[in-house]
Amino acid sequence: MNENYKTIKELADELGLAKQTVQYHIKFLPTENRQKNNSGSIVLNLEEQKFIKKRLTKIKKVQPTENRQKTDRKSTKKNEELSVNSLLLEQIKDLKNNRDKQLGNKDKQLLQMQNLLDQQQRLALQDKKLLDEYKSEINDLKALKMPTQETEFKHLDNQYKDEVNALKEKLENLQEQIKDQKRIEEQEKPRKWWGLWRK
Repeated sequence: MNENYKTIKELADELGLAKQTVQYHIKFLPTENRQKNNSGSIVLNLEEQKFIKKRLTKIKKVQPTENRQKTDRKSTKKNEELSVNSLLLEQIKDLKNNRDKQLGNKDKQLLQMQNLLDQQQRLALQDKKLLDEYKSEINDLKALKMPTQETEFKHLDNQYKDEVNALKEKLENLQEQIKDQKRIEEQEKPRKWWGLWRK
């Protein structure tokens, strides 16, 4: 294999860490295109090695290879625990920040929903008022257009009476005109001489 690739154990030895610590950090790498050597062990390319080293340098400074042999196993174990703990603390902070952002977004969404609900309720109240107004106007118009049966009969009765009275007046006028005409005709008739003594 290429010398740029290293197994987990080789990288752990180089960094002076336990193999499990390197494996823990491998979880944060993408799993696609993971390569293996001839013996079937996972190998890491240069970018993956840099990523793991960078994560570990955030937690603690990596000791040079010469000093590594001098440190005993207890201090290495404590360093590993500290690095894991600090890494976990960092992840907890990230999770808290993400949670706070999500809660802020949810609060904004809830506020928007509440505003929309308020607007909908106001519109519903306006619609109800308009509907009530329309109903009252319709009832008023019905009252104007449709008289009750009593008022209808009274109206018809009054109408017939008015027509009868008008006809009576016309008849009386005609009768008077006829009488006047007869009088005029009688006055205009030539009188006969023998009829003069009768009156």
